[in-house]
Amino acid sequence: MTDLSRLRGVRVMVIDDSNTIRRSAEIFLVQAGCQVVLAEDGFDALAKIADHQPAVIFCDIMMPRLDGYQTCALIKKNPRFKATPVIMLSSKDGLFDRARGRMVGSDQYLTKPFTKDSLLQTVASFALAPEMEELKP
Repeated sequence: MTDLSRLRGVRVMVIDDSNTIRRSAEIFLVQAGCQVVLAEDGFDALAKIADHQPAVIFCDIMMPRLDGYQTCALIKKNPRFKATPVIMLSSKDGLFDRARGRMVGSDQYLTKPFTKDSLLQTVASFALAPEMEELKP
């Protein structure tokens, strides 16, 4: 079990077209002391990412206009965000979806509906990883 008190101040972006998913993720993350940036779709996320520079990004797969795979690929193509962990969110738990996520550079896959524990453990596993400490200014 990770010390979740160390998540205080970690900036997390949640990209999901579902208001319910965005709100529940925001509640769980804020309770843990994280700073949360919400985006309703890929375009919204890409517009906000440079200003907020999240440490961890959760990205829904099924979204209008720009789906999660396209959004993840665009984030990972940007040299500034190539090392930023992107965790795909999906209600589908298929091998194909996981493989496709890996192909566009996602770092992990979280199945919806997620629990508070699974969400926070995922943030902790990336934000508190030793290599992330080296990237901090």
